[in-house]
Amino acid sequence: MGITAALAASALVLAGCSSQGGRVASSDDDSAGGTSKDSGLTIALVTHAAPGDTFWDIVRKGAEDAAKKDGVKLLYASDPDGSKQAQLVQQYTDQKVDGIAVSLAKPDALKSSVQAAEKAGIPVVSFNSGSDAYSALGILAHFGQDESVAGEAVGNELKAQGLSKPVCVIQEQGNVALEARCGGIKKILPDTETLYVNGTDNSAVQSTVTAKLQADSSADVIVGLGAPYTAVILKAVKAAGSDIKVASFDLNATLAKSIKSGDVLFTVDQQPFMQGYESIDSIVLYKQGGFVLGGGKPTLTGPAIVDKSNIGKVLQYAEDGLR
Repeated sequence: MGITAALAASALVLAGCSSQGGRVASSDDDSAGGTSKDSGLTIALVTHAAPGDTFWDIVRKGAEDAAKKDGVKLLYASDPDGSKQAQLVQQYTDQKVDGIAVSLAKPDALKSSVQAAEKAGIPVVSFNSGSDAYSALGILAHFGQDESVAGEAVGNELKAQGLSKPVCVIQEQGNVALEARCGGIKKILPDTETLYVNGTDNSAVQSTVTAKLQADSSADVIVGLGAPYTAVILKAVKAAGSDIKVASFDLNATLAKSIKSGDVLFTVDQQPFMQGYESIDSIVLYKQGGFVLGGGKPTLTGPAIVDKSNIGKVLQYAEDGLR
């Protein structure tokens, strides 16, 4: 693929997402089918996705679309455990792939494997989590949102609506991005409380949140840190007979409908499609011309507040699996 064409196509990716409902990771996902181009490149996408978390389908769809456009063979694997995710990175390094895109939810666990890839001459970019950690690991570029800033945006929005005592629900303990989200909210609203749940078990999430709401009625809003978890939180609120308000991070079709109905106040969208797309596209551009995006800073894909005032602009795209 020509450099000019790659740059032009990259610049056109301003929005658009797709979700396919919690697809299982595959070790060999050839997304170059359907294109007449063949770059000869093989790129691995390694995430910390937990089974059934549909957020990652949107990231993966963006990566697949970029791979198809660029004639890239895309490999995909995921594991929410930091050490196991690091093993996946090492496996792709051993396979001598042409590039690796990795989410950095647990950067300390990934440090050695990322640096081993770089030492082997494999370009590495990061996305989603890790905006504060990627440069120290020698990673070329990062695509995502500043999670602390996103948390502050939520805190400011809650404050503007007269809410002051949030419960921030973290579904994966030790995930630096989720901790930063709650930390950002707490910076604006000091009475913020953190509630840890087991995000791999929706029944456990619902029971933990229900028990919290039944035991403590002092909070005035509960914040889910991912669209699938916010759907479970809504069930818990109903089960507890609580009138607590609900807000969220991230977006899918179910959450979009909940915002339209008023069941959820708002969400913060980080445009995960762009994270996957630009991660793959940036490696192609680097391999074809030494281009590096971001100028040494993260390339931000969010945050953007989506509420009842603007949900009409994205609802159809969400229902179509594009947001």
